[in-house]
Amino acid sequence: MSDNKFLLNSILAFSILSLSIAYFVQYILGHKPCNLCLIERIPYFSAVVVISLIFITKRFERLFSAIVLLFFIFGSLVSFYHVGIEQGFFDESLVCNLENSRESLSKDQLLKQLKNVPISCKEVTFRFLGLSLATINTIISTILSGIMLKIIINYGQNK
Repeated sequence: MSDNKFLLNSILAFSILSLSIAYFVQYILGHKPCNLCLIERIPYFSAVVVISLIFITKRFERLFSAIVLLFFIFGSLVSFYHVGIEQGFFDESLVCNLENSRESLSKDQLLKQLKNVPISCKEVTFRFLGLSLATINTIISTILSGIMLKIIINYGQNK
C-alpha cells in the first residue's frame, strides 16, 4: 500500500498543479478556454475529490482507484479528439459550440452574448514547448491512466 499511497499522493498533487496551471493560463495570461478545454479539466477535479476520499475513508481503495482510472481514460479520449479537431482530422462537434441560447433574450442580453463569442476548439491560443495544451493533456492523461492501472493491479497483489 505504501507504493500506492505515494502514487496516489503524486497524482493528487499533480492534479492540483494541473488545475492551477490551467487557471493561470486562463485568468493571468488571458487565454480563454474552449468548451473541450473546460471538459478536459473534469478528470483532474474528479481525481482530487476521489483520491481525497481514498485517504479519508481508507475503504474501497480499489473501487475508487478504478473510478479515477475511468476519468483519466475519458480525459485521454476527449483530449485526443480535441487534438484531432486542432489538426483538422475531425470536424468541430456540437460540444464546441454549446451555448445557453434556448431562452428569450432581450436586446441588451443579445448584444452581450454576441460579444462573448465562444472560442473555437480548432484554435490553439496557447502552446508550451510547441505543443498545444490538448496535445500535452493527451499524453499526460494516458500516462496517468497507466499509473492508475498499476495502482489497481498493486491492490490485487497485496491481498
